[in-house]
Amino acid sequence: MASYKDVRIKVFHHNKTGNKYYPSLKVCYSTSNFENALNQAKGDYIFLSDQDDIWEKNKVSESLELLKKYDYVIHNLSLIDENGNVLNEKYYKNQALTFKIFQDIKSLSFWGCCSCFNKKILKNALPIPEKAPQHDSWIGLVAEKIGRCAYIEKPLIRHRIYGENTSTGGKKSKNSAFLKVRYRFAMLCALLKIKKNQE
Repeated sequence: MASYKDVRIKVFHHNKTGNKYYPSLKVCYSTSNFENALNQAKGDYIFLSDQDDIWEKNKVSESLELLKKYDYVIHNLSLIDENGNVLNEKYYKNQALTFKIFQDIKSLSFWGCCSCFNKKILKNALPIPEKAPQHDSWIGLVAEKIGRCAYIEKPLIRHRIYGENTSTGGKKSKNSAFLKVRYRFAMLCALLKIKKNQE
């Protein structure tokens, strides 16, 4: 990454003893790692990205157009294998999200790599609760609680699926029913503490 010499790209190197320049950075799994990055975000709009996904050319422009009216935007995606072969042209066959908290907390169908949001959502989504299983689900639910949300039916990324992915890639969760209920309840309790329309 450093070879690009692009001032917009920031790479944070840290170890178990902490970081010389960013001592608050934590060594952790994907959700907390995204939280580390989000804590450094300074822009008006935040786009999340996973692994080596391929963004369509119009992803940013179409998303930004909606962000003029909405606080949070999520779009469809297609799935490809490690060689770029299409596995699923359109992951969401129907709009999976209702933008109603009590319905969407059941399915947790939020994909961080398909979402973008403004500073209002970022401010209220941090810190991410320790019991939240996924950063993208938490951010999406916060957006539903305090902001205006929009969905783009068109797939705007090609999400790569292969053995080394950190994300599940749409596979069925192996968590027990008890654990699923437990972390959903924990997220719901955390959401109730956030005031609606809070800037």
